[in-house]
Amino acid sequence: MVGIGAGDPDHLTLQAAKAIAAADVFFVVDKGEVKQELVRLRQELIEEHGRPPYRIAEARDPERDRTAPAYAEAVADWRSRRSLACEALIRDELGEGETGAFLVWGDPGVYDSTLAIVEEILGRGQVRFDYEVIPGVSSVSALTARHRTSLTQVGRPVHLTTGRRLAEEGATADDVVVMLDAHCSFAELAGYHIYWGAYLGTPDEILVSGPVAEVADRIRELRAEARARKGWIMDTYLLRRL
Repeated sequence: MVGIGAGDPDHLTLQAAKAIAAADVFFVVDKGEVKQELVRLRQELIEEHGRPPYRIAEARDPERDRTAPAYAEAVADWRSRRSLACEALIRDELGEGETGAFLVWGDPGVYDSTLAIVEEILGRGQVRFDYEVIPGVSSVSALTARHRTSLTQVGRPVHLTTGRRLAEEGATADDVVVMLDAHCSFAELAGYHIYWGAYLGTPDEILVSGPVAEVADRIRELRAEARARKGWIMDTYLLRRL
């Protein structure tokens, strides 16, 4: 599992580049036409750093039910179906003694399902393999770097959460990192400063920072316009109590 960074090809570490060069087959899970540019970045990295003859094996990502009231159950069902697709790729495409690679957006250890999927595959016992995790530049690291701020402050904790949990629980720390908030749940938190970013590291990158009370409407508008234009959005933000 090779972390390839948040979107900038220059996020690729030397360790990641060496891992790509060592791979015999690359496993790509296709998310459909809307997100083809995510696949294209992986293909460009493979072309630049891979060593022929390598192979690319693709599977279609199963659809996830985003309307189901039981969110955790819906995610678990989608993850299991995805693990079956990845298991088939490994079983059918990876030969004895070969090395396969999943190129993972950001960092495999931060807000990504690939580790859990691989463990589920191994747990079924139908295929056996060893694996290594290569860390990458996460969207959180890219966010704080682009806003020229630190993730932590002296003597203060940081809470990493999701937009869904923020909406349910509110801000639970002085500094809160939120991943993928489709409903802009920060808008009511007037006592916070926000560092927001979307498509971090890509040519479409959008950055906004300021007191929530002053910039919430602007972020809403930018987010809605960008999602309508591209068909998808990946955003992250840091809330810091004023």
